[in-house]
Amino acid sequence: MGALRSHLHLSELATDLSLAGGVDLGPSQSALLLRSTILIQKKKSIDGVLLHVATPIRGATETLRYLDDHGIPFILLTNGGGRLEEDRVKELSQKLDVPLTKDSFVQSHTPFQGLVHGPQGLRDKNILVTGANAEKCRHIAEHYGFRNVITPGDILVAEPKVWPFDPLLESVYRSTARPLPAPIFHPARAALARSPSTALKIDAIFVFNDPRDWALDIQLITDLLLSEQGYLGTFSAKNGDTSLPNHGYQQDGQPSLYFSNADLFWATGYQMPRLGQGAFQAAVAGVWSSVTSGHELRRNVIGKPYSETYMYAEKVLHEHRHEMLMRQGGVETPSQLERVWMVGDNPASDIAGANLHSGANGTTWEGLLVRTGVWSPERQSESSLRDQFAPRRVLGDVREAVAWALEQEGWNTPKKLV
Repeated sequence: MGALRSHLHLSELATDLSLAGGVDLGPSQSALLLRSTILIQKKKSIDGVLLHVATPIRGATETLRYLDDHGIPFILLTNGGGRLEEDRVKELSQKLDVPLTKDSFVQSHTPFQGLVHGPQGLRDKNILVTGANAEKCRHIAEHYGFRNVITPGDILVAEPKVWPFDPLLESVYRSTARPLPAPIFHPARAALARSPSTALKIDAIFVFNDPRDWALDIQLITDLLLSEQGYLGTFSAKNGDTSLPNHGYQQDGQPSLYFSNADLFWATGYQMPRLGQGAFQAAVAGVWSSVTSGHELRRNVIGKPYSETYMYAEKVLHEHRHEMLMRQGGVETPSQLERVWMVGDNPASDIAGANLHSGANGTTWEGLLVRTGVWSPERQSESSLRDQFAPRRVLGDVREAVAWALEQEGWNTPKKLV
């Protein structure tokens, strides 16, 4: 899968065509002529493109309102998470003073919904989830359709010896812990045949957003990746076997490990970027490397700059664009989406992802970098942004970026965006 931020998708629009060429075209005609979109990426709910802490960045509200008023489809894509999509959209709508819907919003962990059903679906399997608030992450996972969701707190309360140093057992975890579906394996019960009904078996591990209790989480993740078939409290005999791929590590039915984004830094109210989920992932990988004498940590990462996230975003863009065109009286089969303009504040994720992604059916992606978030010329010169990190253009903020993208598509710059 992959990783996202907040994308604003600009598509066919009859009203704006009068701005472009002075000709008032109907929606079906405009659908044939304008085949580009703008995607505005945002990093977190506290982000560097639309918001700074809880305050809209200059021009953000006006830009989104302009697009909404003129029937221009857009979606928001964010590497943030830890809350239900409905709740996040409601909060963003209030802060930005622009009506938003869940259908035009994708968080970092939204694509996890795709792992619930299907032949390899995890709906009825035991999954371990963690994040800034593991209990909230549990509720989100259950809302997605996962039925057996376990948190690190559940495990710690059931067996405090798994992490005997944790000061949060009484103050945080005990109040939210649920009974485990099966006891943790213990050598004293080794004679019993292991099964999900006799010993706790974890089939997948999900990091929904930036964890807070790194020590406990890393300990449990490491235990499970070293286990036999995901049974917590066991150790696989295949670990270190040089005759097997990866020296036997993660070759014995251990749970798959999923991270929802790889951002090392993110923009906050502090003057310097802060460590994000990518730092936690690096910490897990570092511990794993030490434990396994340098062998690979196999994991699945979504979010920018990974292609899976951009594929998911493009799918949402197509669907949202089609719905908007139909409401405007457009044809049932809209014209091919030729170009996506993506606005972001992080060269390593937003811009690199756009540059490296190969869109479906020849759709091209162009990255526009703004100065209001993670990247700043004081920390990294514009001339150093090369290869996959090079944006099509660097602009001051989201309003300038959208206006510039509109000009590239042959439209006169809207007065409201100047």
